[in-house]
Amino acid sequence: MNTAKAMTALLITLTALINIQDSIPMQTNHNHTNRLINSTSPYLLQHAHNPVDWYEWGEDAFEKAIREDKPILVSIGYSSCHWCHVMERESFEDKDIAHIMNEFFVCIKVDREERPDVDQIYMEAVQAMGMNGGWPLNVFLTPEQKPFYGGTYFPPQQWAQTLTSIHKTYAANKEKIKASAEEVSNILSLSDLERFKQKAQASELNHDLGEIYEKLSPKFDNTWGGMDKAPKFVMPSTWLMLLRYYHLTKNDSALNQIKLTLKRIAMGGIHDQVGGGFARYSVDSYWFAPHFEKMLYDNAQLMSLYSEAYMLTKDEEFKKVVEDIFSWLTREMADPRGGFYSALDADSEGVEGKFYVWTKQELDSLLGDDSNNISEYFSVKDTGNWEQGSNIFIRQQTDETFLNKNKISADDWQKTLEIAKLKLLNARERRIRPGLDDKIITSWNAMMITGLVDAYRSLGEDKFLEAAKKNMHFLEQELIKGQTIFRSFKGKASTAKGFLDDYAFVIQAYVNLYQVTFEEPYLEKAEALMEFSLDRFFDKKEEFFFYTNDANEKLITRKKEIFDNVIPASNSVMARNLLYLGTIWDKEQWKKLSSEMSQSIASLILSEPTYMSNWAIALMETKHDMAEVAIMGDQATVLRKELQTQYHPFMITMGAASKSSLPLLLGKEPLDKQTTIYVCFNKTCKLPVHSVTEAEKQLENH
Repeated sequence: MNTAKAMTALLITLTALINIQDSIPMQTNHNHTNRLINSTSPYLLQHAHNPVDWYEWGEDAFEKAIREDKPILVSIGYSSCHWCHVMERESFEDKDIAHIMNEFFVCIKVDREERPDVDQIYMEAVQAMGMNGGWPLNVFLTPEQKPFYGGTYFPPQQWAQTLTSIHKTYAANKEKIKASAEEVSNILSLSDLERFKQKAQASELNHDLGEIYEKLSPKFDNTWGGMDKAPKFVMPSTWLMLLRYYHLTKNDSALNQIKLTLKRIAMGGIHDQVGGGFARYSVDSYWFAPHFEKMLYDNAQLMSLYSEAYMLTKDEEFKKVVEDIFSWLTREMADPRGGFYSALDADSEGVEGKFYVWTKQELDSLLGDDSNNISEYFSVKDTGNWEQGSNIFIRQQTDETFLNKNKISADDWQKTLEIAKLKLLNARERRIRPGLDDKIITSWNAMMITGLVDAYRSLGEDKFLEAAKKNMHFLEQELIKGQTIFRSFKGKASTAKGFLDDYAFVIQAYVNLYQVTFEEPYLEKAEALMEFSLDRFFDKKEEFFFYTNDANEKLITRKKEIFDNVIPASNSVMARNLLYLGTIWDKEQWKKLSSEMSQSIASLILSEPTYMSNWAIALMETKHDMAEVAIMGDQATVLRKELQTQYHPFMITMGAASKSSLPLLLGKEPLDKQTTIYVCFNKTCKLPVHSVTEAEKQLENH
């Protein structure tokens, strides 16, 4: 029997049994404590008082399943997941449903943010079974951890029926289920690269750029920005890639779409107009109603995106967005020791968005005479512009239009707006806050270090660099032990060791920190972590990186992360890291590997740039000459700062006051007792100069 037929037969059997209507009384009892009480994950701790006998992912659960010959139920979610909370409240807190789960299954709770490797495998399994993925993800496994059935959210009555039916089916058809599970596991073991990797084809960069834009541009929403669909995710790496595309092509239509998108997002409800920071996505096509949860990784990348856009355009609104993200970050997401928390829930008091919305009556009470102007500015209606008479703040007209219409000066309005926002923020702080996931994830924090470094480059304010360095110090103190990185921290480091994204983003953060400080220990640590990654994650056969370390706890398969999503794929980040470190340390093999990785999937990059946007940046960087800029002399940091405020996306910056051990800096020194800039390409340097203006000309004329 082939896999598809086996899966169909199994699902028909299970579905038939599941549809049997059993009547199970629903009661709730929270007077329990299970073994999740010792977890470092806030999401797992939320389930620590369920009557379900939850295990964490690990050998204790697997040994019990084998010993008792019971199927494993793996339930995967994360702390800011709305429907995860609903299913917990309806099912996992119910003692009768918990009794069924405990009696017939070994139940494992997984935080997908702490164990993305587990989530990755079983999400793919559910999709391979022909069902929609999402969270909560509930997957049934054989005692050998091989999946045979799964789904997402189940209402309580259906969940109880499903549990009972799967128990009966497993008892009656165990061998058939195990055979089908084996076939699903074989499908999961197939490599995506077997389908997509090709021998590199010679093509000009301009040809590649044209192909990419031709694929992307028909999908643009030319009215509201972003892509023409709903719900709308920002996908920051798409716009970071298009900024580089514009830099190389000077295609004004691309720049106009970037500016339209960033302005519309900044004016939308997806942007917290009072407190700063961005929600994960908008449910509509015009950035109005967000899914209100705020994730650290989105805001890290948006800080980079708006910083780069400000470098290029000098648009003050983009600068303001960067400042607003930083205010939110330091006010609501910062651990006092320097780390940053993971997420804020969408819900408070059981209502999505309640913390963030306003009635017109509240504004009148808080703002007095300024209420009407503030209400007009943020499109507030007496009867509400959203649910139950409430308003989501959204700007539907530009500042210029609003000020001209109301005959208000820009300076006066700025003062009024700042006072009003402070009053609203203070009032909001008195509300019941959304839940905070206060675990500190290594990769997400490293992404924020890069965001803060980009903000420092763009705006030149020391507060961004200080926060970045403090964040890295925290990671080094708590989560990086030599070449071993741990995944997350809550009171202590998690037992889960780092995955490829942790290594990739930490290496990237080290490289970026070096380029704004010229502190060479950052590069030495990045080099050591890259050596470790090549030793423990790299697949010499396919010449890409596995997501899991070869010493990690063994799963049924080792996957490779290829596609860029909201978070760029760890392999695309590693490809870029190899180029930067290969250039800085003069390691041709690393540069060659970087080029081979991106060019071997170039056909996929050109055909699907929406899901390969960071790969597209990697491809551009390997095909376009990277400027290697060395600044030597006692004013090196001053000139570096001046140079980096301009938009130079294909530039690696190095420097020292006098001597350095870096290959490119050997033999270079200040000339005529003046700080000297060397602009080099492919190890060949132009005439040394003493001013940023002269260096800029050399960069532009290459």
